[in-house]
Amino acid sequence: MRWKLWRRRLSVSAPRMIVRSHLPWPLRWAVAALALGFSGALAMWAFETGKNIAGLDRDAKEELSRLRIEVSQLRDEREKALSIANTADSLLKTERTAQEKLAQQLKLTEAENLALKNDLGFFERLLPAAAGESALSIRGLQAEAVTPGQLRYQLLLMQTGKSRPEFSGRYEVTLSGTLEGRPWSLVPPGGTQPLQVRQYRRVEGLIDHPPQAVIKMVTVKVTDTRGAVLASHTLKM
Repeated sequence: MRWKLWRRRLSVSAPRMIVRSHLPWPLRWAVAALALGFSGALAMWAFETGKNIAGLDRDAKEELSRLRIEVSQLRDEREKALSIANTADSLLKTERTAQEKLAQQLKLTEAENLALKNDLGFFERLLPAAAGESALSIRGLQAEAVTPGQLRYQLLLMQTGKSRPEFSGRYEVTLSGTLEGRPWSLVPPGGTQPLQVRQYRRVEGLIDHPPQAVIKMVTVKVTDTRGAVLASHTLKM
């Protein structure tokens, strides 16, 4: 009987034996509490971290959305400013062009008025001379300074009467005034100039003089071939 028991214990069919370490139950409870506390702390840390990450992501999205709105507003404002600037530039160019056209029209109108005035004066001078006047007369004399030291003159002569032959003679222009405070006069080089008039004639010329001279009068004399004075005219400057 004993032998069977010993053989049964030593054989493969013998029951298993489990060796367990024996810990006091208070220590077991302490270890379990520590493990539970650590797990809870880890869970809380993970929760807070996830919440912070979620909050940061939400704030970043809100900030990105706000920045996009601001960029869109700034882009709209820039487009408006560019549109206003382009409109203002276009208006300035249009106004400048209009002013230039008006200035040109004004100059053209002034030139036309001056031409009409000259033509009117010219035709007025072509009116028949009064009784007793010479057949050849000086109907107009104009003079103006072109530059310091140069004078332009314009002379209009007319011969009245029917079937008169062409007049052939000479004319002379004399400048008079003061030079350095003293009386002064000038006859252009060459003296008298040849002149032929059938009915009327306009004569123009330039006279050089000292730039310091103050011209007060311009006198024109017309003479025949014998030197007799037929007409004269004096213009006060």
